Amino acid sequence: MRGRAKPPAAPLPQRAGVDPVRVRFPADPAGAWPTVRDHLLDRFAGAVGAGRVDAMLDEGSFVGADGRAARADEPYTAGRHLWFHRDFAPEEPVPFPVGVVHRDDRLVIADKPHFLATTPRGRHVTQTLVARLRDELGLPELQPAHRLDRLTAGLVLCVVRAGDRGAYQTLFRDRLVRKEYEAVAPYDPALTLPRTVRSRIVKERGVIAARQALGPANSESRVELLEHRGTLGRYWLLPATGRTHQLRVHMNALGLPLVNDPVYPVVEPEQEHAEYGSPLQLLARVLEFTDPVTGEPHRFESGLRLSAWPGR
Repeated sequence: MRGRAKPPAAPLPQRAGVDPVRVRFPADPAGAWPTVRDHLLDRFAGAVGAGRVDAMLDEGSFVGADGRAARADEPYTAGRHLWFHRDFAPEEPVPFPVGVVHRDDRLVIADKPHFLATTPRGRHVTQTLVARLRDELGLPELQPAHRLDRLTAGLVLCVVRAGDRGAYQTLFRDRLVRKEYEAVAPYDPALTLPRTVRSRIVKERGVIAARQALGPANSESRVELLEHRGTLGRYWLLPATGRTHQLRVHMNALGLPLVNDPVYPVVEPEQEHAEYGSPLQLLARVLEFTDPVTGEPHRFESGLRLSAWPGR
């Protein structure tokens, strides 16, 4: 069986590190779309309004594979591809730099600050790690091999060329990357540490908080206490799996919710960037793995520090 043909290359460059949107015209056996405009109105008017679709056509914003702007009155052709740049909603810049702890012709190991999403999604598009690094480093194909929560700071492995992504994603899928985290949370002298926490974590679509549920464990974390000062402790966390919010869920289950966590134990009203002065005290400090391309062993360490533990 023949696979679907690879779409043609985008004729538009990235904008602010974000790829143009590609539209493929489907089959139209009923003849519902006599012209290009008819289809684009049917497809996008509900989201942005008919006036905006017409304005984009007048501006030549919809571009074909040959680089020419599509005309509103052109006959509809199934299988045709058009590209356009979406209108970005205003985003408040995340006022922290993205560090780079390593860069070569295949990899960029980024040091992501708190509050910066890893990939464009929802209301976070240009203010994301991927968009900013593509723009700042001039690497249009750069992609992450894994994700880090927006509120978590630390190391993210990115590939320079899209074709290399699979090899590095496989490392994470097969648990061949050692990830070490640092966290600040309450200190409980009655709690015996170190210990390994195993549980079943469930994350439902549309629900902010993940939860523990009955059933076979699908998550595992090692929790070690490094030191304590008064009521706070500094912890070393070693996840063996990568469930959503896993470390935050496990620490909360131990009665040690992370300092400044707006979700565990209680979901607080989202304030977006009002919390810049109170970042979640969780840092992806170490990534260690054997390079799947060169066989070279790598160990990278974040240069960031947790603000609730000065002196580190």
